Amino acid sequence: MKYALMVSGLVVISTVIASGGPEGAEVGIKKTALDYAEGWYDGDATRMERALHPDLAKRVLMPDPRSGKGRVEHMSAMTLVQYTRNGFGKETPSDQRKAEVKILDIFGNTASVKLEMHDWIDYMHMVRVRGEWKIVNVLWELTPDAKKKQNIPDEL
Repeated sequence: MKYALMVSGLVVISTVIASGGPEGAEVGIKKTALDYAEGWYDGDATRMERALHPDLAKRVLMPDPRSGKGRVEHMSAMTLVQYTRNGFGKETPSDQRKAEVKILDIFGNTASVKLEMHDWIDYMHMVRVRGEWKIVNVLWELTPDAKKKQNIPDEL
């Protein structure tokens, strides 16, 4: 009986790993987050595009220039790839670049990830499509230091 349970347990574990279960998923998720972050810093639009789902929605709460009240600004995958291609991420000096990935949760074909970069933090939702992890949603906010530099209040 113990042998049968042990064998069936090993079959389940092998199936989970082979299907990109938690262990395999973590590698793919981290690779996607780093393609996004390092692609940004290096101006590598190919890496950025590889990380993004075409229906990406990237959002941030920023002050409205006229009213000063908070408003949600949106960015699409195409816009983010173009900004990357134009080299905006290269403006961050290499010794200040940061890309700390923390996987918050994985469930089936979905994951939640926190990515700390130089001037902001991204909270990402990823989806596994045909075996590849893609970023489909990003909600981000500037760090307190970056907000101070840009005269953005902590609360909007």
